[in-house]
Amino acid sequence: MQVGVTLPQITFHTRVRDESIGGDNPFKWEDKTTDDYFKGKRVILFSLPGAFTPTCSTYQLPGYEKAAAEFRDLGIDEIYCLSVNDSFVMNKWAQSQNLENVKVIPDGAGEFTRLMGMLVDKSNIGFGMRSWRYAAIVKDGVVEAWFQEPGREDNHGDDPYGESSPETVMAWLKANA
Repeated sequence: MQVGVTLPQITFHTRVRDESIGGDNPFKWEDKTTDDYFKGKRVILFSLPGAFTPTCSTYQLPGYEKAAAEFRDLGIDEIYCLSVNDSFVMNKWAQSQNLENVKVIPDGAGEFTRLMGMLVDKSNIGFGMRSWRYAAIVKDGVVEAWFQEPGREDNHGDDPYGESSPETVMAWLKANA
């Protein structure tokens, strides 16, 4: 992936709350497309290996959540967290993280991640196919800035974190305001 590339067009299968359903599980299936998330907006998209995992839950996702107002002041309309997890897992993770600003995108089958060139095998830690950690600033569906962790490869022994951090993205936005 690189600056200037248009995001792949796919359909994401999401579960959204619908109070008209009632009961203990008032959710329905709702398909969303790449355009639904990115068209006509300037957004931060960050992707990570998995919901509920330590670095993702302790640093990356909470960091973007806490910095959301400052990101908005720098021209960001939305912040999206994407992972190769299904909608049930992503929604429960968002709930457990008390998200108010960051929206989660489930890439359950890894289709978007594969087309982004970021699908890696993490079978060495029992995950299977997952996303390599990255972040991007996307304007109207086109990559404006790209932040990828070094060493992308199948079954990498480490989980590098820094290039895709909210601090790195914030520094870029301030330097390019």
